[in-house]
Amino acid sequence: MNYKITGDNLQVVTIELDKNDKVYAEAGSLVYMSPNVKMEAKARGGLLKAIGRKFAGETFFLTEFTSNGKGLVGFAGNAPGTILPLEIDKNKGFIVQKDAFLCAEDGVELSITFQRRLGSIFFGGEGFILERLSGKGIAFVHACGDFIEMDLKEGESIKVDTGSVVGWEESVDYDIQRVKGIKTIFFGGEGLFLTHLKGPGKVILQSMTLHNLAMALAPFLPRQQTSGRSGIVGTFLDETLGR
Repeated sequence: MNYKITGDNLQVVTIELDKNDKVYAEAGSLVYMSPNVKMEAKARGGLLKAIGRKFAGETFFLTEFTSNGKGLVGFAGNAPGTILPLEIDKNKGFIVQKDAFLCAEDGVELSITFQRRLGSIFFGGEGFILERLSGKGIAFVHACGDFIEMDLKEGESIKVDTGSVVGWEESVDYDIQRVKGIKTIFFGGEGLFLTHLKGPGKVILQSMTLHNLAMALAPFLPRQQTSGRSGIVGTFLDETLGR
């Protein structure tokens, strides 16, 4: 499959389709497609997997795209960020955070999995539901900011802000650890817990989280003000006083 990722921090992935090629994507991620490309919403994997996706907060249906000849289809995420291709095969499946999946070849299977450890479930910060990419083919994930990729060797580990973890290979061990030190907990500004990732395997991080982006923009967003006045007189006073 040929594809091209364009843009800097508002990226779009364009996939070239030959006759009978098929890709699928999260609902709402389509940007454009050729006239000869057909799209159809389907509950991929059957009813139970579709219900699992809905339970996880994802869409019940995924959208499939097929072409009756040479065609193009483009996808983008729902927030400023970048797109990363992942090579999936039976020996190299990936676990990614919820909402990271963007689109994939037909041979890639998307399923729901769960945190395996109590610390991860209750203190992970991203919920206890994850997405698993398996099968064979190319999948694309999307995240805010830029990607940081690390290849951890056997026994090598790293501690990461929980929200900054996008995904990891299934060979990577994953756990949540509490930050040490009372002063650090209350005044460090980094939260109570960090994600501990231990190799071997690839780890994918993001430089910006959607939560941090929203917090940074919040002071600049307009807020609706109410004066308690009503009617024409109240409206006139509000406009006169510049409220």
